[in-house]
Amino acid sequence: MALTILDPNTALVVVDLQKGIIALPTIHPMGDVIERARALADAFRERGLPVALVNVAGGAPGRTEQPRPATPRPEGWMDLVPELNRQPDDIVVTKHSWGAFATTDLETQLRARGVTQVVIVGVATGTGVEATARQAYEQGFNVTLAIDAMTDMRLEAHDYSIRNVFPRLGETGTSQDIIDLLPARKI
Repeated sequence: MALTILDPNTALVVVDLQKGIIALPTIHPMGDVIERARALADAFRERGLPVALVNVAGGAPGRTEQPRPATPRPEGWMDLVPELNRQPDDIVVTKHSWGAFATTDLETQLRARGVTQVVIVGVATGTGVEATARQAYEQGFNVTLAIDAMTDMRLEAHDYSIRNVFPRLGETGTSQDIIDLLPARKI
């Protein structure tokens, strides 16, 4: 689906662009993803729109068939990448599950700012980004996904989310498409 409109009070949600994750092998260059996320963050901030930076500290409890990463993680693993240019007014939340809404106060913080729509970017497309999009949709937010500002370690997961899941949760577009639709600077 083509990107049609952004609500006047839309927030950017940046998922898991942190030092411990960006070193993982991804299908698209992480530098490009970070650069586009930064361009979006700058554009949102210039217009006085909220930017939420989300990092992950660990996984939800429970058994899985696939091995989980060892804990404790190295020093600085959770640190957001400096290229995001974190600002004092940014919302910063740490999650303990795939999605950014389930184990944080992100929804409360967005609602307090009158946000009705979220633009989601980050890594990994088929886990953190998709889970965050699903949760945002379930919480009643309009959802937009910047498909050129996300990547995954698995091509099939990335492609499946973009082709089959995201169109059911919201609209997709490029970072530039989104920047072009952002409302004029707030005064």
